[in-house]
Parts: sequence; C-alpha cells; structure tokens
Amino acid sequence: MKAVEMKKGIYWVGGIDWDIRNFHGYLTQRGTTYNAYLIIDEKITLVDTTKYYLVDELLERVSSIVDPSKIDYVISNHVEMDHSGGLPRVMEIAKNATLVTAPNGAKGLAKHYDTSSWNIKTVSTGDKLELGKRSIEFILTPMVHWPDNMVGYMPEEKILFSNDSFGQHIASSERFDDEFPSEIIIEEAKKYYANIVMSYGMQVGRELKEASGLDIEMIAPSHGLIFRKHVKEIIDSYVKWSSNIVGKKALIVYDTMWGSTKKMAYALQDAFEEKGYMTSMKNLQNNHISDIITEVLDVEYICVGSPTLNNNMLPTVASFLTYLKGLTPKNRKAIAFGSYGWGGQSVAQIEQYLSDSKFDIKLSKRLLYIPSEENLEELKEELKKLL
Repeated sequence: MKAVEMKKGIYWVGGIDWDIRNFHGYLTQRGTTYNAYLIIDEKITLVDTTKYYLVDELLERVSSIVDPSKIDYVISNHVEMDHSGGLPRVMEIAKNATLVTAPNGAKGLAKHYDTSSWNIKTVSTGDKLELGKRSIEFILTPMVHWPDNMVGYMPEEKILFSNDSFGQHIASSERFDDEFPSEIIIEEAKKYYANIVMSYGMQVGRELKEASGLDIEMIAPSHGLIFRKHVKEIIDSYVKWSSNIVGKKALIVYDTMWGSTKKMAYALQDAFEEKGYMTSMKNLQNNHISDIITEVLDVEYICVGSPTLNNNMLPTVASFLTYLKGLTPKNRKAIAFGSYGWGGQSVAQIEQYLSDSKFDIKLSKRLLYIPSEENLEELKEELKKLL
C-alpha cells in the first residue's frame, strides 16, 4: 500500500473502502475512500484519518514515508467517524502530536473518544498553522454538514483541503480527476451533494464566497478523487447546485399496488410532456431513495404518488418522503396523487409531508379504484391548466 504524492512532499495516505454499499442509508454502488493527507515539512502534519477499520492502511502508507510517531500535528477537519475513527490509534502512536481542530471539533471529539491525554489546539477562521516552508489557513464551515466542520487552505501550494465539500463516494486505485472518467466523478459529486450537503445550501454558499478569494490549483476532499484538472468545473457545479436553480423538469415518484396509481403517474407524465417538460419516472419498487434524491437537485416539480394501504401510504413512499423532508430542497413545486379503495388517506398524508417540507403544492388528486380513461384525461387537463 503506497502513499501517493500529490505535490512534492505532500501525500495521499487515506483508505479505500471497496466493499461498502450502504452509507447510513445512502447507496454507494461504487464504494468510497476516506482521504487523509500527509505533509512533510519542518512540522510533519496529518490531515484527517479514516474509518477505524482502515487505520492500518493509513498507518502503512504513512510508514512508507515517515515513522508515524514523528507526526507533529494531526488536523481534524470533521468529527464524523468516517474521518475520525482512526484518531485514537494515530494519537496513541504519535504521542507528541498536537491535534488541531475547531472549537466544536474539540467538544465533539471528546464525546466520541477519550481525549483526556491529547494535546488539543483549537483554531478559528483566519488562524494560520505554520508548518515550516508551508502553512495552513483555516476557515470554519459549521453545518457543512456537521457543527464542527472546517477546511484548510495551503497558500504556498494552492491546495484546498475541502473536507466533505466536493467529495464523491468512489473506490478507485486512481487518485486524481484526470485519471478517472470525469463524467462519473461529476455524477457521484452531484449525488453526494444531494444526499449529504443539500440541506446546507446557505452554508455552502457562504463557504463558496470565502473560497472565491482563494487561488486554488488543487481540491483535496475527504472522499473520492482529488481535483487538479476540473477545479473550476466542480466549483461551478457547487455554485449551481447550491443556488437551487431548477430546469423545466418534473420528477414523478410513486409506488403502486395494482397499477392504478401507476396509471395516474403516467397520465401526469403525459401532461408534463405535452407542455414541454422533461420528465423522470421513479417507481420506488425499483429505485433507491438516495438515487432519486440526486434528481431532485434541478427539477421544478416533484410529484409523489401512493395508494392507500391499511389507512396509510405505502411504506416505500413514507420512507422516501421522510428522507426528502430531512434534506429540505428549496423552492420546489409539488403534486400529491394516488388511487384508493375506501379510506383514501394516503394522498392527504403525502400532502402533509410535502407541506411540512415547504413545497408549493399545486395539485392534490385521488381517484377511486381503477381510474377510467375519462378520469385520466381529466387529470391530465387539470395539470396542463397549471403549467
């Protein structure tokens, strides 16, 4: 397991998680990496660690460059355990190291690990850590996406250690964006933004504003490929995603018992397409919620449909709406729909979720048993009048 030199004396020393496919509910079909970076200067510095079960990989890579006990600084940009899980082992080996983190980082780490013997230095926005020929300037980025988050900028090498921002869940032996298909990197970065960062669009906007004054040649995120060729492209993508810019698109998400709600979904699709909208149909029996969420980023309409089962919407629909509500995309229009046999509660329940999520509900429609062609035509005309 070799360290990978990013710039002279600066190395990627993280861990590759080839097998992970579920990251707290987020489907990671391509696995992931937990990136850590080793800086060899007058002060030897490690930026972040890995999940606990990959810390041996990290230590082996560090050992290929320097004795880990010689580390002077360990920077913790984020408490979450996929980045801090290896800290106890590292701090045990690097007994003289100072751990550098945000004030909320120090509090958070103490709630996860026994930090009583650690020498901890807290930093705030604008603070600089001198390493010798190089330095790291810190910017606190609380709630992107934990309270302790911060990023570090190395002006001498023009590297932004961006923490979770600009990350992607990709396991790969390649380390840089010019060694891997760029369309896959952007696809996974978009999914990552939608599932991890979307709730914090305002904070991301502030972070981008802070970063706009930096001369950046390389972005070193906490997951996935390191950007050195497509730096402008990924920053532009983040500006777009965090701005809630939508296209003339409709996302139709549904589940169905006997096909009646599916008939309604396709009638809505016909209406959208007749009005010039791009559409995407997502049956929850065949699509994972974390994949569907990626499409929420740039759609004007989100339509959600479910029949009624035992006085409720179907569990798959409830799961999707719970996930959607937590991520709170802004400025979207919504439609609730579904068929029913007697109670018919599902559509009102969907409507409540969409309302709680602050969506602008434009139409709510339920139809009894199997919709007739006349019913479906009426539904289409009703929607077309709104578009």
